[in-house]
Amino acid sequence: MTYWSEFRAHWPNLLGAALGIAVGSALNHYMMNLFAPPLIGEFGWERSQFALIGTLGLVTMVFVPFAGRFTDRFGARIAASVGFVAMPLCFVAFSLMDGPIWQFFAITVFLHIFGVLTTTLVFTRVVVERFDLARGMALSALMTGAPLAGAVLTPLVGEYIDAEGWRAGYRLMAAISAVGGLIAVSLIGPRKVPEPIEHPEGQPKRGSGITRGEFTALLRHPSFLLIVAGMFFCNIPQIVVSSQLKLMLMENGATSSSATWIVSLYAGGVIVGRFLCGFALDKVSPQVVAIVALGLPALGFLGLASPFDGPWLLAGAILLVGLAQGAEGDVGAYLTSRTFDLRHRIDGSINGGGIGNSQLHA
Repeated sequence: MTYWSEFRAHWPNLLGAALGIAVGSALNHYMMNLFAPPLIGEFGWERSQFALIGTLGLVTMVFVPFAGRFTDRFGARIAASVGFVAMPLCFVAFSLMDGPIWQFFAITVFLHIFGVLTTTLVFTRVVVERFDLARGMALSALMTGAPLAGAVLTPLVGEYIDAEGWRAGYRLMAAISAVGGLIAVSLIGPRKVPEPIEHPEGQPKRGSGITRGEFTALLRHPSFLLIVAGMFFCNIPQIVVSSQLKLMLMENGATSSSATWIVSLYAGGVIVGRFLCGFALDKVSPQVVAIVALGLPALGFLGLASPFDGPWLLAGAILLVGLAQGAEGDVGAYLTSRTFDLRHRIDGSINGGGIGNSQLHA
């Protein structure tokens, strides 16, 4: 296939995967800011208590390997189906809260555990199984789904919450997630079984599962450790972005309405970052792209921490944070897919610094 013929052949799968990411767990990431002021105002929660919500994603990281293994075993369609049963139920449960903050924490933990089945962990698999020459741009288009939905829905949902209340806002999110998830699952198609690995003569063939020795070698591989560490540190700032951004902007002098629009600007920055980074990954060394793109959040957060509170500064700082967050998704998925074999097998070449059949581009 040529670069563009891959898009012609697999655009329904790409569209379904992008929609799935848009209405899955990422929906809560972009919208949680909007619920913070009314929840704190109605229930009298301390802002310091609410700030702890950002750490719950780290607590539930232990479940991510199990979600990945579940996806490997049953495929993206079944994994996403489970996730999109849980997500609307979580939003409905949010709408039924009656005061104690532990209810909010408990529902959020449940959302993180099952919501990971509606994230890039599942849907990038749909893309990397079908795209090769255009993988960087396809991943960019895929992960544009979430910020595009965030940019469009943030002001609409914000106005709906102001008019109808936060309980109605959560019920609206449940409907969006349920309907969008159903369409996404129907579009992504069945799993694509990879071609069998060719083994040298005399070398025994193995099953499709990863062995204990291969898994241990994977954990010790320098590229794997560097990618995991890099993605961890790049995502730490998102603890603030996911739950505190609107509150932080309002404390810096922004009105509720202008803060909502700046939050949507963050989502727009993610979109731009996705495409710029995706195009660059197809043309430039991914290490260079990672260094340049993922250094932007530092500048953005320095701007927010400065004593200057002008609207242009707040908007510019949030835009930089959004650009970097868009690049982070592309870089992580691209490096992983190019470094490790899609079947999660580790060949004998690992001892020479390679994993599987594809190598990290220099």
